[in-house]
Amino acid sequence: MVDKGGKEPLETISLLIEGAGSGRDADLLKAKIWSLEGVKELNLDMESRQADVTFDPSRTSEKEIIRSISETGMTCSMAKVKERSTWWKEKQQLALYGCGIITFFSFILMFLGVGSHITNALFGIAVLVGVYYPARKAIIALINLTPTIHLLMLIGASGAILLGMWYEAAILIFVYSLGDVLESYAVDKARGAIRSLTELVPKKALVRKDGHEVIMPTEDIDVGDMVIVRPGERIPVDGKVFQGMSFVDQAAVTGESIPVQKNVGDEVFAGTINQNGSMEVRVDRTASETMLSKIICSVEEAQSKRTSYQRFSDDFARWYTPAMFALGVAVATISPLFFGADWHTFILRGLVVFVVSCSCGLALSVPVAVVAAMANAAQNGTVYKGGAYLEVVDEVKAIAFDKTGTLTIGRPEVSDILVYSDITEEELMDLVGSIESRSSHPLAAAIVRKAKEINAFSGKEVKDFQEISGMGVSASADGKQYLVGNARLQQDKGVLLNEYRESIGELESKGKTVVLVGSEGHLLGLIAITDTVRPGAKDALQRLKDMGIVTVMLTGDNERSAKMIAQQVGADRYYSQLLPLEKVELIKELRAEFGTVAMVGDGINDAPAMAVSDVGIAMGAAGTDIAIETGDIVLMSDDLSKLDYLIRLSTKAITIIRQNIWISLINISFMVVAALLGYLGLVTGLLLNEASAVFVIFNALRLLKWSKTTDASVAVSSDREPSVSGGAAN
Repeated sequence: MVDKGGKEPLETISLLIEGAGSGRDADLLKAKIWSLEGVKELNLDMESRQADVTFDPSRTSEKEIIRSISETGMTCSMAKVKERSTWWKEKQQLALYGCGIITFFSFILMFLGVGSHITNALFGIAVLVGVYYPARKAIIALINLTPTIHLLMLIGASGAILLGMWYEAAILIFVYSLGDVLESYAVDKARGAIRSLTELVPKKALVRKDGHEVIMPTEDIDVGDMVIVRPGERIPVDGKVFQGMSFVDQAAVTGESIPVQKNVGDEVFAGTINQNGSMEVRVDRTASETMLSKIICSVEEAQSKRTSYQRFSDDFARWYTPAMFALGVAVATISPLFFGADWHTFILRGLVVFVVSCSCGLALSVPVAVVAAMANAAQNGTVYKGGAYLEVVDEVKAIAFDKTGTLTIGRPEVSDILVYSDITEEELMDLVGSIESRSSHPLAAAIVRKAKEINAFSGKEVKDFQEISGMGVSASADGKQYLVGNARLQQDKGVLLNEYRESIGELESKGKTVVLVGSEGHLLGLIAITDTVRPGAKDALQRLKDMGIVTVMLTGDNERSAKMIAQQVGADRYYSQLLPLEKVELIKELRAEFGTVAMVGDGINDAPAMAVSDVGIAMGAAGTDIAIETGDIVLMSDDLSKLDYLIRLSTKAITIIRQNIWISLINISFMVVAALLGYLGLVTGLLLNEASAVFVIFNALRLLKWSKTTDASVAVSSDREPSVSGGAAN
């Protein structure tokens, strides 16, 4: 990376933040890092506790950045993933436990009638033990003129001590620190659901090298190595079966509940379970590049695309702390100064305002819900490329589907060969197979396979090959120019079709795609190709329609074939004979009609249409790297029922997010008003405050265990409109 303003190369480091009090420390961290000369870019994700810092190494250094972070009371490491420490090694938790034990012991002594000078001294020790870490952060925040919730808490505790309320101060410190730890636990719980996917891959594997079997670390395995996987073991790598046959449980990657049979040449994925047979697998990807690693990275990086609710909570937190600080000061001083009110009473009320403000339930509950939902999706073979798409999917009113490979299996087969010239069927298939071998289209692959099956493929020399988007190809062979494609292509190039239209129409009426072969204005023959409707497609579309979502099929295929497939799957509408750019225009029209539209495709050929939709969904992406890059949401398997699951999950997540926002806002409003009126004490206010924060956070964590079968109430969202019946495009 290069600095925009000069020639100096920039460096980027990724730091894992330790000791961060959830979302409470974001402003402090930003202030400290940005204060360093030479810092050019900062991406701080408090949910993952990760900071990506881009800097000019000639003006600052990694060591200086780490030192600056340590001054906030937090620490950091260069490790991307760090093993969780046991509780007795966490200094902040030890301080919490020490504060709690001393406070509890002091209460017992007070109950037994021990003198106040002894109990107050013990309460004071409890405060000193528990306050170190939050006070350190609060003081640094004050120095950097970035007031945080830590500062509000420190003012509240200090004021309580000045008023002689020693046990209240001790309880404040303990309960506040406990809330901080619980909130951190909740965040780690949500993140851990994603990180746990890494534990599915074995640390070591049995590898055949130079005729010997050796056990070696998975990260040391190279592409091309041969890995032996015994029954019951997890597959440690991505690769292809070189020897053996077995059934493999792929739920970790694709979300498929039924094991899949794997034969020689079939692809297998790291983290999946070999059930009953022994296999040798040739490695295709290193440990850091496996499909499971890509899923984890995609979810981890998805935090940059935030929902409107996340942006709201961030904006709220930005003005909330200064506003509460100002309100607390005003409550404590205005009435005594201008109206002669009792100083003790109103200082105490001001302290209560500070205390009830010491919560980040709203700031945390929303991102925790988003992370939990995306973790749930990842564990079920689907990947959100950003939390924003949870919100978009919840608002989807229409879904457009590509036909080939999406609604159909995507492995077309040649069913009919008709010859209209003096060449033989084998000669026609040799000619067309040689031409189509230069194309990557699924129909071309079907023709090549058929030519080879009937031993008619010789691999003729092909020149001047050209793909004509949405229509077919042209090429020269044996000194002649040929056209291979649909009727539209042949007509545009002057090939006469009138006497063959009956035959063409009869094949198309059976749902077959007809590939015409023309040369020098004459039709040489045709090849009919059929594709099978994907199992479960009809049921999947019916469930979507039951939810009020309009289903639309888009295809470049002919009218008759498109109509038959649309009828078989139960699509509300279909549009046929579409060029790629025409699909784009149709998506725009659907957006204008329905508002929010999703596009489901293979993630490659349908990329333009997916790009202009509100959310592009790539399906069957397991084993296809580019599909993971293309879709906003990725279905790792070819299971269309995942669409129903995605919509219900999104609806559930948005419902919980709205609940948390309203609960947090109502609770804050209630406690502030009660504090102003003198109905809340320090301890009561703090307990209610932290209880509310913990409640909304753990409410968000429910999404980790949610499934569509456990919450039937979200099957039909109240704001969804009934399905619209459609028909063929004219």
